[in-house]
Amino acid sequence: MNKQTNNQLFGATNFKILLLGIAVIAIGYLLMSGGGTTDPNVFSDAIFNFRRIRLAPTVVLIGIGITIYSIFKKDANKTDDK
Repeated sequence: MNKQTNNQLFGATNFKILLLGIAVIAIGYLLMSGGGTTDPNVFSDAIFNFRRIRLAPTVVLIGIGITIYSIFKKDANKTDDK
């Protein structure tokens, strides 16, 4: 008699992909951290290494791409009953 409709915008797979994207972004920010020095009078060249300049921003952009994909992905099991 009473048919309950699922009016959620995202499905379960969308949320899983979204969480994966957020985790990849967090990993990118963790890769970007560090390289400082405790003495403000000493300069450290560690902030200019490959991990902080190239790898970490690339990982963050990949995470943003995964997050955008999770937003636009259509759920195969979802039907539009109107």
